[in-house]
Amino acid sequence: MGEDGSAREAGATADEKAPADGAPAEPIGAERIRDIIAVVILSITAVLTAWSGFESSKWGGEMSISFSKASTARIEASREAERANAARGYDLDVFGIYVQALASDDQVLADFAEERFSDAFRPAFDEWIAMEPLQNPDAPKSPFALDAYQPPGQQEAAEADARADELFQTALRNNQRGDNYTLLTVLFALVLFFTSVSGRPKLASMRWFMLGLAVTLAIVGAGFLAAFPKII
Repeated sequence: MGEDGSAREAGATADEKAPADGAPAEPIGAERIRDIIAVVILSITAVLTAWSGFESSKWGGEMSISFSKASTARIEASREAERANAARGYDLDVFGIYVQALASDDQVLADFAEERFSDAFRPAFDEWIAMEPLQNPDAPKSPFALDAYQPPGQQEAAEADARADELFQTALRNNQRGDNYTLLTVLFALVLFFTSVSGRPKLASMRWFMLGLAVTLAIVGAGFLAAFPKII
């Protein structure tokens, strides 16, 4: 009789976990499955966390590079704009002398000034003269108002400024991508937390709930990780 009782007790121990503090018993097979799932989740999440940190760092570096390039482009745009302003100032001075010479009927001085028109100002001046500004009230007040007048450096300044804007927006996008990967790191940290504490509750249902929550968060994080742009 004693031997039969011992055999039954051993069989029960092999099939289920003994209750602790009045908590329902959990079959040992189920406990082993939960432990295996927990180990797999911890292993995978550790790798995904490291990868998210790596991507966050890389995108942060790309952000810094883009900001630096944008700053360089701004400096170039400022330099070209100064060159254009200097050229425009020269053309204004020479044209002013030309107008004063015409007003005083000094053709020699007018010819002298006209010979010194810059290559950038000459096309605009010829177009303006063809409009007969003295007889045509709709003509522009000066050649500087025409699109034909493009002082050296003006186009280069506009292009550098546009390039700086584009690089700045790229830097902002890279910054957001780095932030996204940082948030993923936080999400995976929650996965690690819930997985590590899933074996603590006394109730088996609560242990499975916490593990299921960790698995769900891991799947969501892996989905975002797959969708986010990557850089190596």
